[in-house]
Formats: sequence, C-alpha cells, structure tokens
Amino acid sequence: MARSFDMVAEYLGSVAQVHRAFCSKDYWLDRLAEARTDVATLDSFADDGRGGTEITTTQTVRAAGLPPIVTQFHLGDLSLVREEHWGPLADGRAVGTVRSRVPGAPATITGKGILTATENGARLNFSANVDVRIPLIGGKLESMLGQQLKYLIELEQKFTTAWIAARW
Repeated sequence: MARSFDMVAEYLGSVAQVHRAFCSKDYWLDRLAEARTDVATLDSFADDGRGGTEITTTQTVRAAGLPPIVTQFHLGDLSLVREEHWGPLADGRAVGTVRSRVPGAPATITGKGILTATENGARLNFSANVDVRIPLIGGKLESMLGQQLKYLIELEQKFTTAWIAARW
C-alpha cells in the first residue's frame, strides 16, 4: 500500500526565476554535479515545445553505501531513474510532475509539485506517493524513502536558491 507525503520548499527567487532554473540544462548539470550519490547523470533534457521541460536523470548509490535493510532485498548498486516534467509558467504558477523508479525493484515514487508566488519569493507544494511492493517490509521502506524524499527536497531547495542568487 502506497504512502503519501506532502512537502513544502520556500525559495528566495521569484516563481519565474525558479521555473527558469528548472527549465535550464545548466541548472540540471550543476545540480547533478552536487548530488550526494556516487554517480549522477542527465540522461535526457528537452524543451516540451509549450514553455516547459522534460528531464530524465539517473542517480546511483554503490552497494557499500546502502542501508542494511535495502541490501537484504537488492543486490548490487541501486539506481534511481527520475523523470520530471515542468509545464509552462502560466498565471504566475507552474506545475511539475515526477516519476521515479528503481530498475529491478518493485518501488516507485510519483508526485506533483505546484510552484506559486509568496510575499518573499516562491513556494513549491509537493505531494508524493511512495510505493514499495515487498511483503511485510514494504511499509517500512516506504516510510524510509518518504523521509529521504523530504531531505532531498530540502537539499534541492537550498541548491536552487543559491544557484539563482549566483546568476540573477
């Protein structure tokens, strides 16, 4: 049974600046270079023709760095393929969708983010569903992944805010 998680990230940049970053290949390359994984690649990056962007990344953690609960059920390195789409900026907001999967494992993360203006910048409201289809411990892994997702959103917010401040 999937678990739902809601997260919020606040940015000092405007909605237009955050959206422009999310739709920038340089942003993604820089963000992946800062990733806290052993290997991080930008697999595809494309303008969707409507003012949005399609992005696919892969991040890999070597087996030696995985928690014991994961290594009980997954042999070798663990990769996470993330497909992200940011729609166009319209009426001061943008909507993004994310689908992440672990090749060779029964685990997926799907989510939707809405980027809106705040008094001091921009806010991303992100809702995610984490689904790990492993009997008995799937729920425990879903909770662990949900907590890691919250931490990841926080890291990405800090990176994005600094990236924008350095450029605009």
